[in-house]
Amino acid sequence: MPPRAVFVGHDVYRRPAYGTLHPLAIPRVESVVDLCRALGWLPAHDYEPSPVASEDELAAFHDRAYIAALREGSAGRALDAEARRRHNLGTFENPLFAGVFERASTSVGGSIHAARLALQGRTAYHPAGGTHHGRRERAHGFCFFNDPVFALLTLLDAGLERVAYVDLDAHHGDGVEDAFAADDRVALASIHEAGRWPFTGTLESCRPGRVLNLPVPPGFADAELALLLDEVLLPFVASFSPQAIVLTCGADALAGDPLAHMALSNVALWNAVDRLAACASAAVVLGGGGYNPWTLARYWAGLWARLSARAVPAELPDAARAVLAALSCDLIDEDDVQPSWTTRLADAPNAAPVRREIVDLRDAALARLNAKARA
Repeated sequence: MPPRAVFVGHDVYRRPAYGTLHPLAIPRVESVVDLCRALGWLPAHDYEPSPVASEDELAAFHDRAYIAALREGSAGRALDAEARRRHNLGTFENPLFAGVFERASTSVGGSIHAARLALQGRTAYHPAGGTHHGRRERAHGFCFFNDPVFALLTLLDAGLERVAYVDLDAHHGDGVEDAFAADDRVALASIHEAGRWPFTGTLESCRPGRVLNLPVPPGFADAELALLLDEVLLPFVASFSPQAIVLTCGADALAGDPLAHMALSNVALWNAVDRLAACASAAVVLGGGGYNPWTLARYWAGLWARLSARAVPAELPDAARAVLAALSCDLIDEDDVQPSWTTRLADAPNAAPVRREIVDLRDAALARLNAKARA
């Protein structure tokens, strides 16, 4: 029997991308791979190369005119002003750079492949996935294509009738929610920071059995996640009885991320992903946002350890420390880089108590779900 967990990756993510000042112009997936290899966690039988999605595959969700425009821009051909406006390309948010089409297509191909592996009984981990803002006809929020949509479509096209999507990124997964808002085969849940871009995913959008949005305040900590997980999120997912689950696990929900103000430890998120992935017999685990290369690499490498049943060491060996010590980020001052970010994988727990506003959020979410269910 093949090992249950499988890591889907590709060397395209080692190539320069996004320019020099973009928040994603930092080492991300490649550092996770290097860290896992330094720890001896990526033997060849655990690693699956990501295919590149074809244009026909991309057209299962994305508009062909948009696909063509991104391909042309990626090759260095000028797009007219109307095409750039219509498809939201060539902006600081969604810059055009050499290879962007291949990179985005590989992310989609990886999520399609991960979903197929999940259907074979594997827990498929694709940290380069999680581009959850992408729209059918335009780029949005650093996301050119929407690979979680393709993971879900692959599961549905295989004949599954109930698939859950859970988003733990600091930013609401608006593109995925909008893509499946009218599809009763998909339940959608998200915990994200309130008042943060894209300013969607309000509590008022909750719908029994189908949509659960939990916008949390800045400083969201471990015990608060545990409360919402135990009393709202897990019961919501369980009530749908999913045959498969797709998870987006953005590292921007961690303490220390420069583009969000949540304060979770990576251990709290590992625990949450463990429990959510166990809600269905098929699980696809994707990456997402994350703009602190140290916290991201440690979170996603440790997440692979959890999914593949490997022990996380108390202290990192020298080879792993070297991977983390080589990282840099213009968004984070050198004085703010914590010693533990280069010496340990697991964060110390955030022991902050549960605040009243989290209890109120729990109560309000349950009241909305229960009231609508009775109606």
